Amino acid sequence: MRYLWALCWLAGAALLLTLGAVDYEAGTIRDDPLGVFQLGSGLLACMIALAGPGLGRIALPLVSLLPAMSTMAGTLLTAALTGRRAPFTFAATVALCWLIALIAWRGKPVLAAITLPIISAAVVTQPILVNSSGIAAVAALALALLLVVSIGVGLAARLVGISRERQADTIRLAQRAEFARDLHDYVGHHVTGIVLLAQGARAMAEKKPELVLPALERIEQAGTEAMATMRRMVGLLREADAGAEFSPPATVADVSRLVDEFGPPATLELDGEFEGLPAELQSTVHRVVMEALTNVRKHSDGAHETTVRISRSGQWVRVLVSDDGRAKHAGRGGFGLRGLGERVSAVGGSIKAGPGADGGWVVEASLPVGGN
Repeated sequence: MRYLWALCWLAGAALLLTLGAVDYEAGTIRDDPLGVFQLGSGLLACMIALAGPGLGRIALPLVSLLPAMSTMAGTLLTAALTGRRAPFTFAATVALCWLIALIAWRGKPVLAAITLPIISAAVVTQPILVNSSGIAAVAALALALLLVVSIGVGLAARLVGISRERQADTIRLAQRAEFARDLHDYVGHHVTGIVLLAQGARAMAEKKPELVLPALERIEQAGTEAMATMRRMVGLLREADAGAEFSPPATVADVSRLVDEFGPPATLELDGEFEGLPAELQSTVHRVVMEALTNVRKHSDGAHETTVRISRSGQWVRVLVSDDGRAKHAGRGGFGLRGLGERVSAVGGSIKAGPGADGGWVVEASLPVGGN
């Protein structure tokens, strides 16, 4: 992009230099004090036009008033002297039109509303203040049309920039909402595990007290992981960290870690090729398994075996998590399943969760490889 701007700047400089040569050959600028003033005005307009892309939103409109006022002064001085041709120069006119487009694009709106009419008047009045002939009127109309085009181009560029900013804001808000859902799911997953370990430790306290210490160590580890996850994701949700680099999304390969953390009763079965799947799809698979394992702990009693099966067949990836426990009453479902349903729907898939036909709790999701 930097090289493109450099090429555009060189092209603009070459254009203004060529137009300056045309002005010189046409004899527009005369060899007298007024001609020297016109020459200085044209050079000022060209220099500010070349420096315009580097000026700020406030400096650009204010600095552009200098060549506009000098051009207007040259026109008025020539109008006061009869028998002189209009101080119309191609280079200065094109430079002012370029400044008008820049101001309409990047200038501060209030200053742009003030300076654009002044600069436009300096351009349009060049041929008509000195000469009231039909040709002068046609030239003024042509200049007015050129100004309208310049302003239109600048406003179109401004609208495109505003649209991109809004799109970026929408993406950032979507990311923040996504991280908020992830925060709920990850912390809920860890806290559910902590509660389960604590219940197990209490049950073993009298019968097998030697197993309490390992259980407490696992509780401490799970709590530390939960706190670290919460601190990291809350940090990402902070406004000051909105532009921070995000961690890479989870993949199908990360599911094995979830199964290992769940414990020995859980087994993982993979069927198919998962390399090259879209990152959003792999992250969704990871989220489905995580929420499903959390629900197994919440909604199944006495589960001795939990199976996580991920398979790919053609353009579909299917995730099935089931256990052999006794299903509890699930109610209307929590925020985890609701958020998970929204995420699965966002990639064009479907999900079902509830008590299994043979008991236990079953979560089944179907995700298209091609997206929506």
